Amino acid sequence: MSAAPLLKVEGLNTYYGRAHILADLAMEARQGEVVVLLGRNGAGKSTTMKSIIGLVPAQSGTIMFEGERIENHAPYRIARLGLGYVPEERRIFTELSVMENLEVGRQPARDGVPAWTPERLFELFPNLGRMKDRPGGRMSGGEQQMLTIARTLMGNPRLILLDEPSEGLAPVIVEQMAKTILQLKAEGLTVMLSEQNLHFSQMVADRAYIIEKGRIRYQGTMAELAADAAVHEQYLSV
Repeated sequence: MSAAPLLKVEGLNTYYGRAHILADLAMEARQGEVVVLLGRNGAGKSTTMKSIIGLVPAQSGTIMFEGERIENHAPYRIARLGLGYVPEERRIFTELSVMENLEVGRQPARDGVPAWTPERLFELFPNLGRMKDRPGGRMSGGEQQMLTIARTLMGNPRLILLDEPSEGLAPVIVEQMAKTILQLKAEGLTVMLSEQNLHFSQMVADRAYIIEKGRIRYQGTMAELAADAAVHEQYLSV
């Protein structure tokens, strides 16, 4: 791992109108690791992701990506720097085929990160390779989730943000999603995901942050979190 974090968030404050959603939030991700942001529904996980990618403006604080401040950048500029984002809502183009959806996400190759092509992505997601011409609207939820990730990878990101990747998926698809994230890590990609599913997070993540009411309440390795029943009960139990 490199000495400096690939992504570093400090003192982040985000509002929806007058509602203070994120309060002095701080977190980081280093090259080649998988970091999970855990918390209950409404804790601020999705807002954190949207603030990092620029969809929700930060009121104050700094967001550094590869040593560059990005908190005032437009989302398209952040994406061009190599920060990928997979929203919880998936947002595929339902009228376009799998191949056409992938072409929408294409960006030039970047030094030091995997260069993704449709052929490589079909090795990662064999189901997509069997339905290249199928419109996105005629795919299952799990297939749409895979397509959204594949489309984001076509941008050759250095870091990918996954917002609730296991949400609403059948257990067998969740297992496939875990294997995919581990394969991306093996390729050298940095992954930051938001999750409510602790079991899924334990399968893929190196480190965890727990957010409650817009504040980071806990941080540590997944092994440390797994051993701390009191933290589970306080912040993660339903």
